[in-house]
Amino acid sequence: MAEPALPRDIVLLVDDSPEALGFLTDALEQSGFSVLIATSGTAALGIVERITPDLILLDAVMPAMDGFETCRRLKANAAVAQVPVIFMTGLTETEHVVHALESGGVDYLSKPINIDELRARIRVHLRNARSAQSARVALDAAGRHLLAVKGDGAIHWSTPQATRLVNAAMGSDDGMEIVVRHIAGWMRDRAAAVRDSIISIVHAGQAALQLAFLGAIGPDEYLFRLTAANQRRDDEALRQRFSLTQRESEVLLWIAKGKANRDIGEILGLSARTVNKHLEQIYVKLGVENRASAAVKATHVLHEM
Repeated sequence: MAEPALPRDIVLLVDDSPEALGFLTDALEQSGFSVLIATSGTAALGIVERITPDLILLDAVMPAMDGFETCRRLKANAAVAQVPVIFMTGLTETEHVVHALESGGVDYLSKPINIDELRARIRVHLRNARSAQSARVALDAAGRHLLAVKGDGAIHWSTPQATRLVNAAMGSDDGMEIVVRHIAGWMRDRAAAVRDSIISIVHAGQAALQLAFLGAIGPDEYLFRLTAANQRRDDEALRQRFSLTQRESEVLLWIAKGKANRDIGEILGLSARTVNKHLEQIYVKLGVENRASAAVKATHVLHEM
């Protein structure tokens, strides 16, 4: 019985030249890649809404929306923010190369494209991207609420748990924008920063989040750990009062904050089935029959603190 073929890496090729598209598509497919084609920046943005490529080859000079703006918009999409973008350009002046890299590209190739060099660079950037993804997956699996920022406070990457926690604490899908503003201000004065320095974020008149500075992990990469304000104290209070496990206390805390099961699953990185299983145990330990009663009991405990 033949072994199943390994899935091919997907390359999104963005170029407005039919000749370049034909030439590069043939070369890439012969090298073992699956190729998606976009003839404009707008088309590329539409494609990544449906399919996430492993790498993007992007022409710098295109009508309407050039490659630089296309790259910036691609990088603003969380689903493809970590996908490496290699620019293809006949513009070899330093300012254009810098523009490509500042727009979010990881590399550039000068036209006419040398196929051997193209293959080599694609392999290198796919390997680097997989290494970075493996690190993020390891962090995700540990349930860590971590984010890394650049020297100017801009987000370099964040684990899904961190994004969910921020949005839940801020009560908004754009909560990370608020966090970025706080971090940017703090980073301007980071000369005095030491490990475990704390940034407290107040939202709607109440403490919402705390960010602990964990130090520099690269030449322009700084790591923070996030916690919901008072979450540890609240978790501990619920655990002790009702003899809950760590996970059960976390679920109950978000129940008390009015979150639905689906939201709790997203915040804690749990499936809906797992959240329900925890709720079953919580109801038994609290001696209640539904989430409303559980929320009332939890709220009473928290208000006593």
